[in-house]
This record gives sequence, C-alpha cells and structure tokens, in this order.
Amino acid sequence: MDELTEFRGNLLDWFSKHRRDLPWRRTADPYAIWISEIMLQQTRVAAVIPYYERFLERFPTIDALACAEESELLAHWAGLGYYYRARNLQKAAQAMRAHGGFPTTYAEIRRLPGVGDYTASAVASIAFALPHAVLDGNVLRVLSRVDEDATNIASLPGRKHFAQLANAKLDGTRPGAFNQAMMELGATVCLPGNPQCLLCPVARLCRARASGRQRELPVKLVERRSVEEHRTVFWIERRGSVLLWQREASSRLMPGFWELPEQAHVSGLLAGRKLGSFRHAITFHNYRFDLVETQPPDAIGSCRWVALDTLASLPLSTVLRKAKRIADRRPIRNESAVAGTNG
Repeated sequence: MDELTEFRGNLLDWFSKHRRDLPWRRTADPYAIWISEIMLQQTRVAAVIPYYERFLERFPTIDALACAEESELLAHWAGLGYYYRARNLQKAAQAMRAHGGFPTTYAEIRRLPGVGDYTASAVASIAFALPHAVLDGNVLRVLSRVDEDATNIASLPGRKHFAQLANAKLDGTRPGAFNQAMMELGATVCLPGNPQCLLCPVARLCRARASGRQRELPVKLVERRSVEEHRTVFWIERRGSVLLWQREASSRLMPGFWELPEQAHVSGLLAGRKLGSFRHAITFHNYRFDLVETQPPDAIGSCRWVALDTLASLPLSTVLRKAKRIADRRPIRNESAVAGTNG
C-alpha cells in the first residue's frame, strides 16, 4: 500500500507540472470532453487539435450536432478518417437531446452509440470524477513495465487482466487527473521504442527498469496478414469542374463521400498522362494509387461534374484529397488540350 500511495502521488505531482496544454483539458463540459475522446480514437493528438477546435466552433452544443446536415457534419470530419465515428456522434447527440442532456453515469455513457469501455471510463472520470480506470495503448505500456508483466496485451484475457490492474492502481479521489496522467506518461515518457526512464516520475517503482526489460515490454502478439493492391484513379476536368462519383447513402463504407472514378465507373476512358502516385492504408490493406489525367468521356454513367470551387464544402474521401493535392501541383497548361470539347 505504501508503494501504491507513492506511485499515485509521484504520478499526479508530475502531471500537475508537466501536462501538455491541450484544448480539451481547459474545459469541464462533458460534451466537449466526449468529442475529444471520440476524435482521439486511433488518431494522433497533434492531428486532432485543429479538427476539434473547428468542430466545436461549428457544433458547440448537443442540439447543434443533433440537428446538423450529414453532409456538413462529414465535411467537418473529413481527413480524420473512420467516418462511422462522426455518424455515431450524431446518433448519440440525438439520443441525448431526446433524453434531456448528457448522461452522468458510466452505464449511461457506455450505452451511447460509438462509446466503448475506454471512452466511457475517460468521460466518466474526467467530466464527472467517477472512479473508472481507462485502458488504452499508453496505459497498457505503463502497467506492463511498472509491474514487469509479460501478459499478451493483444489477447482478450490479457486486456481483462490489465483492466483489473488499472482499476487497482486508480486514485479514486482524483480519477480524472489520474487517468490523464497515466495516458500522458505513456504518450510522452514511457515511449514504445525508447522509454525516457531518467525523466519518469515512477522510475524507482518500475520493475521492468530494475531488471533491464523495459524495452521488451509490453508483449503484443498479433497475427496479421497485409494485402497489397495497385489501383488507378482518373482526374478529369472540364470548364472548372471535375468528374466524381458519390457513394450511396446505404453504403457500408463511407456513405455519402465523393470519390474519383476508376475504369469500372466510366466506360471508354482513354489513357492519359500520369500525374503521380500515392499510398493509402486501411487497417491491413495497403493501396498504391496512380493518378492519371485524361479527356472527358462521351458518357459519364453515374458520375457527376462537380465544381472545383465547391470541393472544400463537400465530404471528400482521403483518397480524393491526396489525389487533389497532386493535381493542384500540375504545371499551368492549356486546358482544352486535356479536357477536349466534350459536353
């Protein structure tokens, strides 16, 4: 118990002095905290900050989010990826509006669409000071090293095991600060490949450091099979517009988002000049896209001409955004030589 008290005290003292100044740490509003936690799922902190600030400026309340047009919601989310998160945010906001506001218990927060154990624990502890420990990759790494625990963090039994450890270490008097301190320690000091042990506030209590095993832990055993795929997308302009197609609203993947056409979308596409290539990864799928500029086809099928100056307000896929950056770097040319005169 003395060691646990020292661990909690050292960690919280360190956090109060060295915590990063992040925008979601300047508020006690559970809505804003919830938005940040959803955005931070599988996304780096530095990438989230500008999205978080713009999102809250446009959707500052539960009502604003619940009533938003889906196209505008997705446009504000575009670039963060995993777009089901944005749709779940709106479903949750609509449920909260129907029930009179933000839920105040762990169980109620956990029932919101898109909220799992981690997010429910984070929001409950930070916004409402409820004693629920968080468990993410950073916390798993800290726990594994501090206790020199080689349990596989990628297995379901391993996650349950570390969840029990996290709750046992949690400071119930300041659960929100403690949870944030654990995550901060893992994100800034107890790093995956090169832990900064000399800067660690709990180094004296770390069993892995004492035995020299800090770089061996945590243990993560996952069987993965990577799929490589090479595809070609076409950049076709005509009088200030670009040819695109839109995913169906019922599509399982990114419904409503705009994409560049491939050969399967438009018949009769002619070979044109290659503008460049880029890579795009989704889970275990690694794609290499070639971007080819060509003339407008005689028939555009289900595609549509979309004005270039409206793209910023539309939900665009990440593939389209990457391709547009390449297209925007083209040298000035005679458009008629590329676009032709087809209507």
